[in-house]
Amino acid sequence: MKLDRIIAVRNNKTVYRDGDLCMKVFNEDFSKADILNEALNQARVEETGLNIPKVKEVTVIDGKWTIVSDFINGKTLARLMEENPDKKDEYIDFLVELQLKMHSMVCPALNKLKDKMNGKISQTDLSATVRYDLHTRLESMPKHNKLCHGDFNPSNIIVAEDGTPYILDWSHATQGNASADAARTYLLFWLDGDIDGAKKYLETFCQKSGTAMQYVQKWMPIVAASQTVKGNEHEREFLHSWIDVVDYE
Repeated sequence: MKLDRIIAVRNNKTVYRDGDLCMKVFNEDFSKADILNEALNQARVEETGLNIPKVKEVTVIDGKWTIVSDFINGKTLARLMEENPDKKDEYIDFLVELQLKMHSMVCPALNKLKDKMNGKISQTDLSATVRYDLHTRLESMPKHNKLCHGDFNPSNIIVAEDGTPYILDWSHATQGNASADAARTYLLFWLDGDIDGAKKYLETFCQKSGTAMQYVQKWMPIVAASQTVKGNEHEREFLHSWIDVVDYE
């Protein structure tokens, strides 16, 4: 395998292409358990029949754990939005349709979304009172078992040259409530500075899924809190502003 063509560089990983293969190479300090869990998530989601890159192997290259999967030739939905701003509403519609197709799937072997979020909330630096409120609110939300991505945004969708969309990056995949997944996507638009896109996305998701907007909004403080464990200072400040809208009952 050749690591000479870099596709993307992230904080703790570098993605390379070698012909029909894509290599996600993690830094030495990245959790081995998390890497193996990501590969396992991806393999489990493959079984649903969704269009995703298939895992070929998990290996070590130059002392670094690496997930090798199919390389999908195409453009991310984020790039298409940049190149064709006049088609943005059309692309958001496309994004939501793909997300709803994903939510129609079940993947029983995945971790449960509520368990993951409860764990994340416990790790935050929020006060005990706020943590208690968020745990209570999370437990009161309806239990579902839909396939949730956890980081569903235009950068994680590649549209192949024949128009087929592929969903990337299954490291955060769980089974749970689709509205929690939608709340996460909405917050990701905000974090990217695209407020209009966030509003259009939420309107489209609620209209197409028949979900009350207030229901998705009830998830936002919970989702925001679970995301404060990672991210830079600016992101944490923004996410804390969403947690502050918790109405204590």
